[in-house]
Amino acid sequence: MSEELQTAATWLTDGRRAALATVIQTWGSAPRPAGSQIVVRDDGAFVGSVSGGCVESAVIEAALCTIADSKNRELEFGVMDAEAWAVGLACGGRIRIFVEPIEE
Repeated sequence: MSEELQTAATWLTDGRRAALATVIQTWGSAPRPAGSQIVVRDDGAFVGSVSGGCVESAVIEAALCTIADSKNRELEFGVMDAEAWAVGLACGGRIRIFVEPIEE
């Protein structure tokens, strides 16, 4: 089991809520490969990385929304996307990330 999933299991056991974000597709010079994950706790604490730091803040924000409303989300960031520049994804790649609530 990955460190992210082990951490999520501990958080759930402790009564916390969490969401898991996974890189599901990359194009070009993406900072992390497909399959990279970050787990986010209901208070914003997190373990893992989906972009080496480039878009983590936007992904954490989406994960917190997912925790609040239990709805899956799909995010996409790319060099042509104004939001990608705003959050720091200037590597020339694009990434697509799936965010889902984690439940026991």
